[in-house]
Amino acid sequence: MTTTTNLSGLQNLDGTYAIDPAHSRMGFVARHAMVTKVRGSFNEFEGSAVANGGVNDAKVDVTIQVASLDTRNEQRDGHVKSGDFLAIEQFPTIEFHSTGCSVEGDTLNLTGDLTIKGVTKPITVPFTFEGAATDPFGNERIGFEGSTVINRNDYGITFNAALETGGVLVSEKITLEFEVSAIKQA
Repeated sequence: MTTTTNLSGLQNLDGTYAIDPAHSRMGFVARHAMVTKVRGSFNEFEGSAVANGGVNDAKVDVTIQVASLDTRNEQRDGHVKSGDFLAIEQFPTIEFHSTGCSVEGDTLNLTGDLTIKGVTKPITVPFTFEGAATDPFGNERIGFEGSTVINRNDYGITFNAALETGGVLVSEKITLEFEVSAIKQA
């Protein structure tokens, strides 16, 4: 049974939070060969959120190191890092900078500019608040989970191959997944 935490407690949120990469995940899902999904994640990223008086005024910034891509297959990782897809030599980071935040029921909608491969497009990620806690080390933590779908072609990632049975090797639609644990800074 999954339980979501009411967002009303975040309306009085104040402070600066840093994403804890050891307890967070930045990932993606792509359909492969029209029959299965490939999941991947980025193992190196950093981010912060600053809120003064509630989430509606929160500012979130995230930087992902593209070289840390991991799909659990070294050959595939190399191809996705190449010029056919993410071109890490020219574009070593993926960045997100928020432009707005709103609460609708139990959903926190984070809107901002996502830059992949030098192309910036606005996106909105609906998040659920997973809770707040003080960990055994005295850190104040908050957790969120969210996902959104983008079209990789919008970011200049157009490589594909036609399949003999019809369809293509890699889907245009990519699901971005975020599981975030953030620690309040002193």
